[in-house]
Amino acid sequence: MKIKTFSFLFVLVLLVGSCKTAKKTTDTPTLPEIGSNTEITVRTESVKPIDPSEKAIYGYYVIIGSFRNIAGARQYSTEMADKGFTTVILENESGLYRISVGGYDEENVARSRIAGIRAAYEDHSDVWLLVRKK
Repeated sequence: MKIKTFSFLFVLVLLVGSCKTAKKTTDTPTLPEIGSNTEITVRTESVKPIDPSEKAIYGYYVIIGSFRNIAGARQYSTEMADKGFTTVILENESGLYRISVGGYDEENVARSRIAGIRAAYEDHSDVWLLVRKK
């Protein structure tokens, strides 16, 4: 009889212990899930379009690619155009070429564009926000 009672109590303790809710600790930050649209990389750079006919300058750019050489940037820009994106190649102060798929005057609009790209194109989940230095 003692063995049955002990076994019953042991199983009961295991069941009750497994039903406890997890406590959040204050020293461990909550990270967004993989693929979540909440965390966006943001960089501030001085940039200018490489095409002199491109007159529009925005405060926020959605960046889908970066290259060290212009040939690679142009090729990738063409690939993105084939996917339906309208691209502008920007050059930063370090000589890197950024492929923009949107320029905006409002940050929240740029962030919405990033979320839309991430939702529609799994292979472009690394798209990020460039804030133009003034």
